[in-house]
Amino acid sequence: MPGFADSFWSGDYAGGLGVLFGKLQQGVIENQQILQISKLRADAEDAYGQRLATIPAGAEKPGGFSRDDGASVRKAFDGLKKEMDDAGKNHRKVADNIRQLVISPFSKWCEAHEERIINSHDDLQGQIKSHDKQAEAVKKLRSHYFNKCRLVEDLEEETKFIQVPAPGTPSSSTAPPAASAAAATAAPEIKLSEPEDPEEEEPLEIGDLFYQPAEVKKMLAHMLETIPLGEVKVAILGTYQNVSTGENIVKFIQENLGATSISHAERIGQDLVTHGFLRLIGSVGNTFANSSKLHYQWRPKTFQLTGKPEKPAQKAVKTLENGDTIESPTMAYVGDYLGGLLTNQHPGETPGDRLRREASEADERYKAGVKKLDLMRCALEESMMEHLKFMERCELDRLKAIKSVILDLSGAISNVIPSIQATVDNMLLYQETIQPLGDLRYMLESYRTGSYVPKVVTYESYYNSVDEQTFGVDLEARARADRKRVPIIITSILTYLDHHYPDLEGDEARRGIWLVDVPLAATHHLRNAINTGKAIPKEALATYEIPIVASVLKLYLLELPDSLISSHKYEIIKTVYTTHGTEGEEKQRLAVIQNTLGSLPLTNIATLDAITTHFTRLIELTSADEAYVTTLSHSLSSCILRPRVESSLTQHERHAYRLVRDLFAHKEQIFGELKRASTLNSGRARAVSTDESQRRAFVEARNRAVIGAARSRPSSPAPGSRHRRDVSTDGGNRFPIQTSPTSGSPRGSRYRPSSLEVPGGASSLDRDQKIDSEVETPRASGESEPFAHHESEESSPATPTAELEKSNSLTRRSQAGSGSTRFPRKGANLVRSAAGGPKRDSLTMGGSFEEERPAGVSLTDRPMDD
Repeated sequence: MPGFADSFWSGDYAGGLGVLFGKLQQGVIENQQILQISKLRADAEDAYGQRLATIPAGAEKPGGFSRDDGASVRKAFDGLKKEMDDAGKNHRKVADNIRQLVISPFSKWCEAHEERIINSHDDLQGQIKSHDKQAEAVKKLRSHYFNKCRLVEDLEEETKFIQVPAPGTPSSSTAPPAASAAAATAAPEIKLSEPEDPEEEEPLEIGDLFYQPAEVKKMLAHMLETIPLGEVKVAILGTYQNVSTGENIVKFIQENLGATSISHAERIGQDLVTHGFLRLIGSVGNTFANSSKLHYQWRPKTFQLTGKPEKPAQKAVKTLENGDTIESPTMAYVGDYLGGLLTNQHPGETPGDRLRREASEADERYKAGVKKLDLMRCALEESMMEHLKFMERCELDRLKAIKSVILDLSGAISNVIPSIQATVDNMLLYQETIQPLGDLRYMLESYRTGSYVPKVVTYESYYNSVDEQTFGVDLEARARADRKRVPIIITSILTYLDHHYPDLEGDEARRGIWLVDVPLAATHHLRNAINTGKAIPKEALATYEIPIVASVLKLYLLELPDSLISSHKYEIIKTVYTTHGTEGEEKQRLAVIQNTLGSLPLTNIATLDAITTHFTRLIELTSADEAYVTTLSHSLSSCILRPRVESSLTQHERHAYRLVRDLFAHKEQIFGELKRASTLNSGRARAVSTDESQRRAFVEARNRAVIGAARSRPSSPAPGSRHRRDVSTDGGNRFPIQTSPTSGSPRGSRYRPSSLEVPGGASSLDRDQKIDSEVETPRASGESEPFAHHESEESSPATPTAELEKSNSLTRRSQAGSGSTRFPRKGANLVRSAAGGPKRDSLTMGGSFEEERPAGVSLTDRPMDD
């Protein structure tokens, strides 16, 4: 049964949490109702007891039983009065028991429960708001970055247009000197006017906070009104107006902007200088400091933004010999020019250099924003995962508490008043009908919003590069960047697990690594360490526990833009299992599944075959039972196939789970038929990825391939030498598929150049000799050529496959001296001696992970042909 941590997720995070906290708030109200009914019952019992206590006194009348002291009727009457008084005491005791045993402790628990829910709600709501705010900032930074890149491209295009001479225009060598000089004098200047883009008004970071333009305007207007402004005379440069000291500015920042220290205030002042609101005068540089000797002039940009009047600068004057003075505009210009040289951080910068620098700075800010958003998203998901698990425990405790309250209430009544036993029995019957786990299951089935499928915000390079990121990238784009049919991250993790299964004690531990509930924080820690877009170093995985490595593979599959089997195939798979889902229709069902998988991109097929091969070998070699296969299939179903949009209808469907079960049970038949079909129908078009983010890269790669094929086309139809592709030298050659045709084969009926068959291990000559020797031996009926996958080069060479004897687990040991080992392990003998006692372990059986090779042609993952 899925829990809260895998049921209340949505694209914006807030939708699923809103449904959950709505139900939790409903539980708080239900607690108050249980508490209220207990109080009313206690008040009723108390009132009833008091009324019973008044009966003996009210029954006394003069002239009645009091006159006959020894009559039996008098004793019977006195007994009735005593029973009435005792009944009143018993009812008041019931009221006291309800207040002490039910109302008092349950009311305190309800208050604590409500406080826990409010705290979780406020915490998650604050994090979601911060995440959404950062996401909006990333969108603006991305738009700003793209605008700057377009401006740079426009500048480069205009520069190329100006530099190319028009036809018929005489060159500089043939033109007369006067014309050349005139042309040099009248050379065109490139003046760029930045477009008024409404998205340019992005928030400004001042200090540690982001301010909207309206907030910046209000803050600067307050500063101009509060901070003293004066004039400062600088030698040679002249007199500067609208000047404030650094000490006065820091004092204002501490009093009005909440700066906690001098250094914090100086950072805010430095941001004001960086954004062009202030500039240092009389000194070289543009550094802000808390000093009364440093003067900063409020620039015209500040007055234009706030609408405040700017005090005009005094004109420079020149003193004549007779004492008269005249205005000297030249001196004012020289002063402004020298002042600009002192404060300009980029002297001599051309417009093109400035645009390229601004584009680079915008790119860095965009990258930093995306990284910050990704960290915030990871932190939010970790916090949500913890809160969801905590809320699930709280809700289960609440249901158990209600059950306990009803039991205590019925006990307080039944222990004192046997006369209302029937009522008590009914109440016990009611409380017996409460099933906390059943109510929790009903809540999940009725109100769950979706499984945990993280949506990764990837960095979109302007030049369509997928470098520096692995998770969240389209599978085919990642494989193309790795130049592998299967992404390196998948082959590296599976190879690592194959090599470290022997380190685990027993088959139960080896099977259990895929079912361990690994904390999301630990999985994210490993994810961040290997999310570099490069091959995974062996030492990077060695520092983590094996369940974390297995968990990060499942997280990688969940973070893909589309599931391993495309969501476009979900309705087809659904129809298959709706129409041919019974046990006797495996043949029809598998045929449709093969056709459906055959239309997937080759990268998806190879990756699916790699993962399926790994798990089928693990299930077979560890003799996993049906319960484990069922649990494992449920765990992997969302990684293999997901609907395009998860809804209340798809949440209860089990088609993905049944598909995984069929892949495990009929792996050889499905992928063997896929290979045979690919061999026979090599020219059939294959589906491409639905991810449009890398469209430009795909188009460019296709154009390069077409041009390369045109250039390399032979001029003579004579057959050339046999084409040989070298085997990949890295560890990612487990799951091979090749689509590019290989040059001529000597036997066309045996070797089909356009099939998925990729030679591996042996050289091309050895392969041809093997094919020639086998051509006379017909293949057994029903024998397929499944996708075979090699281990990394560190593993021992493959040996002939040994059949597993499953009749006796204690006799499944490898023959001494055979040279075949399972999970090769340096310096360790994994076979237990007879003195140590027999213990069932897949490592002592006749087969091994290296020995269990499917029959057929071995395939090797090779670099892709661009």
